[in-house]
Amino acid sequence: MILKFCALRARVASTICLLLLSCAAYAAAGARAQTASALFISDTHFDPFHDPAKVKALAAAPASEWETILASPDSPTQQQDLDALRAVCAERGPYDSYPLLKSALAAIRQRAQGVRFVTVSGDLLAHKFFCRFAQTMPGATPAEYEAFVEKTWQYQVDRLQQTLPHTPIYLALGNNDSNCDDNKLDTGTPFLAAVGGIVGRAAGSAWNAAAAKDFAAYGSYSVTMAAPMQRTRLIVLNDNLLNNSYTHCSGQTDKAPGEQQVQWLQQQLDAARKLHQRVWIMGHIPIGVNPYGTLSKGPTAVCHGRKPDMFLFSDALADTMAENAPEIQLALFAHSHMDELRLLGSGEKTLPVKFVPSISPVNGNHPAFTVGVVDTATATLADYTVYTAPDSLGSEWTKEYTWSTTYGQRGFTPATLRTVIDGFTADRAGATPESKAYMENFTAGALGQLAPFWPAYVCTMTNMHAVDYTACVCGEK
Repeated sequence: MILKFCALRARVASTICLLLLSCAAYAAAGARAQTASALFISDTHFDPFHDPAKVKALAAAPASEWETILASPDSPTQQQDLDALRAVCAERGPYDSYPLLKSALAAIRQRAQGVRFVTVSGDLLAHKFFCRFAQTMPGATPAEYEAFVEKTWQYQVDRLQQTLPHTPIYLALGNNDSNCDDNKLDTGTPFLAAVGGIVGRAAGSAWNAAAAKDFAAYGSYSVTMAAPMQRTRLIVLNDNLLNNSYTHCSGQTDKAPGEQQVQWLQQQLDAARKLHQRVWIMGHIPIGVNPYGTLSKGPTAVCHGRKPDMFLFSDALADTMAENAPEIQLALFAHSHMDELRLLGSGEKTLPVKFVPSISPVNGNHPAFTVGVVDTATATLADYTVYTAPDSLGSEWTKEYTWSTTYGQRGFTPATLRTVIDGFTADRAGATPESKAYMENFTAGALGQLAPFWPAYVCTMTNMHAVDYTACVCGEK
């Protein structure tokens, strides 16, 4: 009897051990399953005018036929015609031509296979798009131009979807993504509704009627991100309406649409809070100081009466984000084309900000895209890797760096950003490996431009107001 009892106890204990081991294995699998990869791209600035002789055929064809036209051999006078077009439209160039787009998509297929979602932070159109169309399609109507813009968007989205099928793509408008001209846009138009249709189809199951309505009104939207993201709201702002250069298509300046965007953002943040959702914010034009416009006047020009150049006409967006920082896990911006970071807010109310480097090499940078690792349970960016190509044709794509290994930090969080930025601040000579890496990565593989301006540039990372930035640069903070 005693032997039978002991045997029974042994079997029960063995069963319990097996159950505990199974639970531990399940928990470990769950911990692994809560991370997912994501692709972050921006500023493709696609150039359908690279061979001007093809533009009439593109304008006459649906977006589904563009690939065949663009892949056909260049016309005999392609370079001559392009040089003439650039001269008339005073373009910088080069943009993202068909060869670069094809190369980038091939690299994405290789490096980002298995990503669970994509973010595109705006500027799918090349600069001076309106001028280029007018020169290659003389006599075309505004409706024909608008259709060409929409097809340029649709073509790029189609190519991304073919590269990463069944993957949600969340798109934002850039300041060049307009049916009239750069930095110009009318709100509440059929154009916004049409582009909203493209954006909605790309977003997939996350899209809803409220998102479609908001996009048609202002070019912004708010959605609950699809699985595997958990209880995460993505708020996509059309903060081009806060751009210092923004006007209506008529050229009339108007700050009301930008101010309404900030009010709309607060409403979306309030709604997310009530639903206990975490938040990601994506826009095109960043908050804070524009380093290029400010530092081109000299690293200490602000100490001698010159005002910092600000990305936006108001601090309201930055202030609203900082006030709601506990709910915001990440903010993604672009526009500078450079690979940058910011820490917004102070004390308990801080949030991490990432500037996504561009596919287009138009600002002297090398083409780049970013593959992130996201903790889907907490909506935090756990890590990311940037891939770059050495030229405007995308001849070869290689890994540039990974956040965790280059900066020795686990997670892209307020705490890790504070550690990294404090190190930059202390290193006024820009001599540490981390500072040198940032200066090199800033232009995504191109020659670093920050060394002469390093202490002043570092001040842009945490000081989003002009007065605070000036105090930082001038030693008053």
